[in-house]
Amino acid sequence: MKDKENRFLFGLWKKESGLGGMLILLCIMHFIAIPFFGSYPRFMVGLNIFWMLFLFAGIFSLSKHKKQAFIISIIPILFVIIQWIDYFNRNIIILFADLFLTIAVMGLLILLVLRKVLEPGPVTTYRIIGSVVVYMLLVQLWCTLYLFLFRHIEGSFNIVKSQFEINSDQASFMYFSYVSITSTGFGEIVPLHPLARSLVQIEVLTGVLYPVILIGRLVSDANFSIKKQE
Repeated sequence: MKDKENRFLFGLWKKESGLGGMLILLCIMHFIAIPFFGSYPRFMVGLNIFWMLFLFAGIFSLSKHKKQAFIISIIPILFVIIQWIDYFNRNIIILFADLFLTIAVMGLLILLVLRKVLEPGPVTTYRIIGSVVVYMLLVQLWCTLYLFLFRHIEGSFNIVKSQFEINSDQASFMYFSYVSITSTGFGEIVPLHPLARSLVQIEVLTGVLYPVILIGRLVSDANFSIKKQE
């Protein structure tokens, strides 16, 4: 068991300090990898494989029973299978299955990190960092949804042309997702389709409510820990 916990990916889940590692990985992915290397398919495939391994490590580290871990693991396994099928035989059913499983995988990752953040005990710096990790994962989730709409519903977004070459559509919508969730709204990307606008509204609402609710929960945990010590 100790060997398992000492492995890099398992260590990120088992130790609170691992949340800091997750934040660094996400920062590299969101601010370097996707903006500058997003147009390289092999690189992105490698990145996705890493995140799948990371997710599996989280599932097996945090699950109370092996049976539970194997059941939950069905989601990422199906995701990988659908990705391979989509690569060789793309059709509408596979397309929506891929979207559904992508959302499921991202949601599962968010829940696993939230579980670490909301564990009983005193509020530490690393738990605050974990909250930021969840925030960034939410950004990535909405980026996936925006990208799907942009690619499959023509005219769903209007993107202002720039003199600078954008590395990939994913980079554009990762940027747009950050702008939306923080309610910044620079206006380079404008949602036009009703579904796109609804998604933006939900993301903005999430960006406003998530910190408020989470801070309230963490403050409550901190007060409970102080009273318990007394």
